[in-house]
Amino acid sequence: MKTKIFLLVLFFSPIVAFTQIKTLHDFKVQTIEGTTLDFSTLKGKKVLLVNTASKCSLAGQMFKLQELYEEYGGDEFEIIAFPSNDFGNREPGTNEEIAEHYQQKYGISFPVMQKISVKGEEAHPVYQWLKTAKKNGTLDGIVQWNFQKFMIDENGLATDYVSPIGSPAKDRIIEWLQEGL
Repeated sequence: MKTKIFLLVLFFSPIVAFTQIKTLHDFKVQTIEGTTLDFSTLKGKKVLLVNTASKCSLAGQMFKLQELYEEYGGDEFEIIAFPSNDFGNREPGTNEEIAEHYQQKYGISFPVMQKISVKGEEAHPVYQWLKTAKKNGTLDGIVQWNFQKFMIDENGLATDYVSPIGSPAKDRIIEWLQEGL
């Protein structure tokens, strides 16, 4: 009897594990304007997810993100910003204030989501997914500080990440974007 149970567990374990893995395309989020963005609409695009904070000493990266978006954004690439106040109280404003500031100071034209938490138990489900290989099937991502950059491939899989101090124009990101062009 124990052998049969063991074989059943052995047979069904990969199926259960497989069904727990999600892709970015399984999520929906709220934009800073309050509309829903269904990530399934990004199938076939590479996506760079970034937790942002405009009062952070790294906020100058917003200009680099915009430049990257202007050069590569469109049918094959998208940048998604997630404002977060989790590190050093560097994004204290409301969604309305953040949207206005991002547009006026940085000229951001890529999508910005509503302010979320990216760490701890309060982390948004997308960031829980990014940080857990059992959920995303590829990596245990780390969110060290504001401006952590996660690279998501065309199939919605988390493939890599770049530390907050790494520029959005870092060679690793540019090479990733140019793969398959």
